[in-house]
Amino acid sequence: MSRIGKKLIEVPNGVEIKEDNGMIFVKGPLGNLEMKLHGDMKLKMEGSTIAVERPSDLKKHKALHGLTRSLVNNMIEGVSKGYEKKLLIVGVGYRAALQGTKLVMNLGYSHQVEFTPDADIKIEVPNQTSIIIKGIDKQKVGQVAATLRSKRLPDPYKGKGIRYDKEVVRLKEGKTGSK
Repeated sequence: MSRIGKKLIEVPNGVEIKEDNGMIFVKGPLGNLEMKLHGDMKLKMEGSTIAVERPSDLKKHKALHGLTRSLVNNMIEGVSKGYEKKLLIVGVGYRAALQGTKLVMNLGYSHQVEFTPDADIKIEVPNQTSIIIKGIDKQKVGQVAATLRSKRLPDPYKGKGIRYDKEVVRLKEGKTGSK
């Protein structure tokens, strides 16, 4: 049995879960999320816990078992606590600022890089060199962070660029003179 899939999901107070025609709806204090379940996976709700059940021990069902449990757990955690990613901007003259809901970044290009997030994603800029991305959907928060990071990847020689908060960029040694 899947080690992840067999774990029970604890539902905190204030979170409501409904299953209808293969769709799961999660409602909590921070918002609402919905997802289509795979046809073979079943949710069994007992009190304040949820168990994900699979029909057989086929390899496909084993994989879906753990995946479904993780996705449902991420939805519950998202509507109750939320998710956030922090990015750091490293480089002389590199900075970010908010103009309304639009993020404007100077990243060493001849132009400013602008990014407008979806309505359910909130971006904060506590100082010019850090960006905090918040939201209830773990996948969207991670995707927005990856998209922003791709605007200027960390340089392997000088370390300049956008990186995740705890990311360690290993610097390469530059050219050495001959002789």
